[in-house]
Amino acid sequence: MCRWLAYSGTPLLLEGILYRPAHSLIDQSLHSRMGVETTNGDGFGIGWYAQDTDLDAPAVVRDVGPAWNNRNLREIAKTVRSPLFFAHIRASTGTAVQQTNCHPFRHGRWLWMHNGAIADFHLLRRELCLAVEPGLFADIEGSTDSEVMFYLALTLGLEEDPPGAVARMAGLVERTGRAHGVDHPLQMTIALTDGVSIWAFRYSTERRSRSLFYSSRVDSLRALHPDLTFLRDISDETRLVVSEPLGDLPGAWHEVPEHTYGVVRPGADDLRPFAPAA
Repeated sequence: MCRWLAYSGTPLLLEGILYRPAHSLIDQSLHSRMGVETTNGDGFGIGWYAQDTDLDAPAVVRDVGPAWNNRNLREIAKTVRSPLFFAHIRASTGTAVQQTNCHPFRHGRWLWMHNGAIADFHLLRRELCLAVEPGLFADIEGSTDSEVMFYLALTLGLEEDPPGAVARMAGLVERTGRAHGVDHPLQMTIALTDGVSIWAFRYSTERRSRSLFYSSRVDSLRALHPDLTFLRDISDETRLVVSEPLGDLPGAWHEVPEHTYGVVRPGADDLRPFAPAA
């Protein structure tokens, strides 16, 4: 499958999250502890929102090589500072290793990334693609189930109601899968953002979802670890959502419950139950 992280908070250089933690996403590209595969070397991508510009859309860089030895990624991470960014390392579930299949996917101001799969996607692909709004279909560049899921959610109202659109997308995938005799059609952890809020989802038809964690409140971590200087330099709004923890700091990470989605946004974050729309 894949590994990913979403960051929101005090503007930081990307390398501070991508490279410096003991079990960083770059380390996970070779040594994942909780993924289906230990190695995630079928491409990578980062997407970020620039500061002090008039650009509404995020920047995206994707490549087909492994993240652990990419010099361009290292250079970007040393110089790009952002208050909100996505990063993804890919382990293909069968679709081609090509740049257009690397996450995150972008449409307008939105970013989307996924870990998981639509079971027997080759059987369901035509029907699901035909459900995408014609005006959006031409923007699909790759061949992954993940990108089709994104465009189905856009079709079903993502820009107005992100949780509802993801629920309608999941319901459509499950109905289509079962119509084709697929017992457990959907496996997903998903992150999406409009550049202000982040929504993260953990769901699977068989109730054995891929791992997903969120970081503790910064004020709680300061109380637990008053000697850690880096906690003094970040705001109370800073939060990470990750496929697997970036380190072993006690009290730093909490597992997202099964069939749940969370919202990271200015003010109060939230965890809520998730179910596909009937």
